[in-house]
Amino acid sequence: MTTPDSRDAVVIVGGGLGASRLAEKLRGNGFPAPIIIVSAEDHPPYDRPPLSKTVLTDDEADRTELKPAEFYASEGIELRLSSRVTAVEPSHQRIVVEHDGTESTLDYGTLVLATGLVPRPFPGDGPGLAQLLRTYDDALALRRLLPGARTAVVIGAGFIGCEVAASLARRGLQVTVVEPGPAPLAAALGGTIGRFVGRLHTEAGVDIRTCTSVTAIRTTDTDQSRIVELGDGTELAADLVIAGIGGYPALDYLDGSGIALADPLTGGGIACDDAGRTSAPDVYAIGDAANWAGPDGERRRVEHWNHTVDQAVIVAAEITGQPAPPPTVPYFWSDQYDLKVQLLGSPLPTDQVHVVDDDGRRFLAYYSRDGVLTGVVGAGRIGKLMKTRPHLLTKTPVVQLLS
Repeated sequence: MTTPDSRDAVVIVGGGLGASRLAEKLRGNGFPAPIIIVSAEDHPPYDRPPLSKTVLTDDEADRTELKPAEFYASEGIELRLSSRVTAVEPSHQRIVVEHDGTESTLDYGTLVLATGLVPRPFPGDGPGLAQLLRTYDDALALRRLLPGARTAVVIGAGFIGCEVAASLARRGLQVTVVEPGPAPLAAALGGTIGRFVGRLHTEAGVDIRTCTSVTAIRTTDTDQSRIVELGDGTELAADLVIAGIGGYPALDYLDGSGIALADPLTGGGIACDDAGRTSAPDVYAIGDAANWAGPDGERRRVEHWNHTVDQAVIVAAEITGQPAPPPTVPYFWSDQYDLKVQLLGSPLPTDQVHVVDDDGRRFLAYYSRDGVLTGVVGAGRIGKLMKTRPHLLTKTPVVQLLS
């Protein structure tokens, strides 16, 4: 095998799901040259979904590593941890890496950018006023605060905000969720399904405050708790405040690289074609920071676990000259309380919603646009939802499923 810094190496920037799956698929496709994963985190690649769930609800829960250490060793995959990429130089086919305060360069034959997101802090937040949750260390920091806490305010009712609220409620905290939209998850799934999800939280004792926002967070005189000020004039006392207001692609290291970025109106991130190629030769991007062109020509940046896995499979095939994998149906899930909220397809929150099953807790609904099925969402209806997968691989009239 050639030396790790040789020009035929695949270098992956980022140490998360995309990096681990891509390295695995490359070796599975017979790629013989060095594979190097460069990650700013101290930990080997681990699974992020449990951070807002099991890691918060179980004091003994550890991170879930995507592959054991023996896998990377046996497959000849080098992990460079605690190493931050500060620059990409496509004209020289190299990156600049900072480790322990020292910078060095690393050559590549193929570069894959898989740097994910940076969590968005509450605007104007002082140190420690609102906790963030993106990494394993973030989850541990939040978990250490839970034993002495009785009340919590979660800012934002997206997927992370809803999952954190459910986890804290299960631990016995009195939780208030503040969301500027009309319902939880409304920005992603629309108001109808958002209200269905909202009632799960209401039944669990969570106070959902919609159509209002947090305007300020301040400490009390004793500095042991927080006062959260809302736009409607309400003030909420809380032992903990967690900001779950999304994130933005980690792109600072691309300054000066010449690699094209996508229009913010399409989600921003790194502009790619439908196989993950960027504007620079031999440079690909996958995961939350990548904005791929879809088969319909429209750009989308998707922040879902399965989407990253699918992209890793495609890019591994591109690099190794393998046939393109068959198309897949986008899939996403979110565990909240004892239910799994699942989504198939690529619906928009403005699509028409057809509720086909609702018992007051579990539900199933179809989404359509111009009469064509675009997605299916359900909670506690796994079998019925999965049976619709073939219909999302073709342009299926929604009336065909409703009749």
